[in-house]
Amino acid sequence: MIQSFQALAKNNNAFDTAMHIAQHCGILKELYEDKSVEGLARYENIQELLNGIKEFSEREDIEERGLDVYMQDIALLTNDDNDKDPNADTVSLMTIHSSKGLEFPIVFIVGLEENLFPSQLSLNSRSELEEERRLFYVAVTRAEKKLLLSYATSRYRWGTLNNCEPSRFLDELNPACLALDFKPRQTSASAGSFQGERIAWQQKDSDDTFSKPKPKPMVKTTSILPKAHKPTAGFAPSDTSNLQVGMEVEHERFGFGKVVNLEGNKGDIKATIFFKELGQKQLLLKFAKLRIIQ
Repeated sequence: MIQSFQALAKNNNAFDTAMHIAQHCGILKELYEDKSVEGLARYENIQELLNGIKEFSEREDIEERGLDVYMQDIALLTNDDNDKDPNADTVSLMTIHSSKGLEFPIVFIVGLEENLFPSQLSLNSRSELEEERRLFYVAVTRAEKKLLLSYATSRYRWGTLNNCEPSRFLDELNPACLALDFKPRQTSASAGSFQGERIAWQQKDSDDTFSKPKPKPMVKTTSILPKAHKPTAGFAPSDTSNLQVGMEVEHERFGFGKVVNLEGNKGDIKATIFFKELGQKQLLLKFAKLRIIQ
């Protein structure tokens, strides 16, 4: 099996090779059948790894896109991370599982949205949902002084912009312990009940409250979300090595924008671009597919 993988790697890009290996070695099937929280997390990690390898395979600024080149690239990034001072004044980014036993003065828990946390795959049974709830408790109790919770009202998933609903776990927090950026409104449940203490999370400038997710047909929300950008006919990414502040560009997904800042070293330059529909975004040029207009 190893020899067949080695032969395949010589004639295919990193993504095709990695996908073939993941499918034929049985790891995807094994992790998919593992319905534990840890198994689901590992399966999602493999999917994200393959997404990253696919982005690498589609890069136009490199000639060699084999799996061996990808591994070398990742090794360089890993070594750079290891050289950093662990006691430096930096942010530690980690999964909830890896945070067990640790505490920090300030903790951010992000992505508190239905179908993300709790995961959509955990909604199949009560036991899986309870395991996700225990994980949320672990995350909350990592904070020594301050805890900041956040969720997105919309998020790109697999290239599609979707509306998001706040996680049900937010409703289970005692409102007396929270300082909200949203206006709380009591539910219609009777006073004194647990339900009566839950909060309908509401934006300051909106009359619409988020409720528990219910099966419903997909609704177009053109008044809230920007229309998906349709790339110009014949769209092809430009060579961005000579990109300059002030240039107008087109992104195949974000639309038209103007470069307002460039920073970083050659090969890792970040461009801050103000897009007409989505506002300001920061993109890594070696991955961003931009067409230079002028």
